[in-house]
Amino acid sequence: MASPRLETFCCPNRDPATEFITGFQPQFFSVICSCSAALSLVFTGLQLLPKHRPFRHGAPHKPASSLRILFIISVCDLLACAGMVVRSSVWLGSPDLVSRISAGNSSDVWPQVFCVGGAMWIQLFFSASFWWTFCYAVDVFLVVKRSAGISTIVLYHMITWGLTLLLCVEGVAMLYYPSISSCENGLQHAIPHYVTTYAPMLLVLLVNPVLFTRTVSAVTSLLKGQQGIYTENERRLGSEIKIRFFKIMLVFVVCWLPNIINESLLFYLEMQDDVSAGDLKNVRNAALITWFIMGILNPMQGFLNTLAFHGWTGLNVDFSRQRRRELPWDSASTSLAGGYTPVAGSTLLYQSHVQEIKKNLSANGQQQPSDAISVLSEGNGLQQEHRHTPVYTGF
Repeated sequence: MASPRLETFCCPNRDPATEFITGFQPQFFSVICSCSAALSLVFTGLQLLPKHRPFRHGAPHKPASSLRILFIISVCDLLACAGMVVRSSVWLGSPDLVSRISAGNSSDVWPQVFCVGGAMWIQLFFSASFWWTFCYAVDVFLVVKRSAGISTIVLYHMITWGLTLLLCVEGVAMLYYPSISSCENGLQHAIPHYVTTYAPMLLVLLVNPVLFTRTVSAVTSLLKGQQGIYTENERRLGSEIKIRFFKIMLVFVVCWLPNIINESLLFYLEMQDDVSAGDLKNVRNAALITWFIMGILNPMQGFLNTLAFHGWTGLNVDFSRQRRRELPWDSASTSLAGGYTPVAGSTLLYQSHVQEIKKNLSANGQQQPSDAISVLSEGNGLQQEHRHTPVYTGF
């Protein structure tokens, strides 16, 4: 999982709160982390694999930047889970590794190198996932506002990877000053590391809902178009987009809110004179409960994200060559040949309505809104319904 306590654990002179939380049933905790990460790794990978789809006519589809961002988020989650599996497996297979770290033997640095390297790997890719999630909210808002272009994905790469590396390296450098085997005591030197860990997480929690809300409002205005009406069709599509954004935020809150609660409890324990005091029993129990919840939910973010982004993509994997260059869920979001009906829940069908809007906007020399709407509806069956089936009412 992603917790700054695991980097602090690599210091031989770790604080009492970190010693308490990491020293409670470490092998059982490693089993939970490795099992959860392995399950997420398998199912996320399965979601990312290309699936058999009906043959598509026409030119190849070029995925929008928002779809690429969702794919990158899933890859970051996969790499972070792989790091968790390796770290937990090594800790389970070499129980003496922890004692060798605690001994602070300057001549035996490999246990600490592995501890720091594994913790940084996991933090790096989870932090990158946070930044990319923020970029997704920015991108869908800019797409609706028609301010995003092809070059924005390059800018997102520069921002996310640059900030992720900068904050991760800076926080770890401050934590392990002057050296890994001789970290400074006290809370002050560790605060920058905790800030750099939780800053992107809090950014997503606080800013993404605002961006998603503004995007939904912009979509509502866009769907009204030049006709000045907002029918049941537009209302249903706007509702589906809103639900999709809600699922993305729900997954993020469920997976990462325990980290914030756990860190608050551990900071409270650190400020006490005696962590093991009797009147702090409830605080300790709450910290342990949230610690184990973190071990389960943090790695499951990868699989839950794919469900929120695109739903269950199925088990019908396609390894044919023509699918290799396609994003795994891209073919699910593009046009299908005639004679196939997309599988979806309750469907409202938009093609006639969109074509009518296109004609009205083209006649007035205005930009067509369907591309922006299709970016938001891709991957969950909405775009298929939006493009390929005639509209009907009285649903």
